[in-house]
Amino acid sequence: MYAIIETGGKQYKVEVGDTVYVEKLNAENDSEIVIDKVIAVAGDAGITTGAPYVEGASVTAKVLKTDKAKKITVMTYKPKKNEKRKLGHRQPYTKLEITAVNA
Repeated sequence: MYAIIETGGKQYKVEVGDTVYVEKLNAENDSEIVIDKVIAVAGDAGITTGAPYVEGASVTAKVLKTDKAKKITVMTYKPKKNEKRKLGHRQPYTKLEITAVNA
């Protein structure tokens, strides 16, 4: 059984036991969260889709950690103007372990 969930403006296909990296959530480490924005649920009976979300469906996940990703370097440059700038960015994320898919 799997579900397609929406969090942080992105969609993820999850199953029980999966580990996913999502946009940063306001949750403590080692806590349980419930995601109720379930777009579709697939199981033995087939696929159930929502408009926009499936009513009564939810996904339970455990927050493993909240951290920052590796640094990326961003360079901006304008030719012939002697203008250049170097920036770095580290995107915050939350690592989730899916514990249950409730349809």
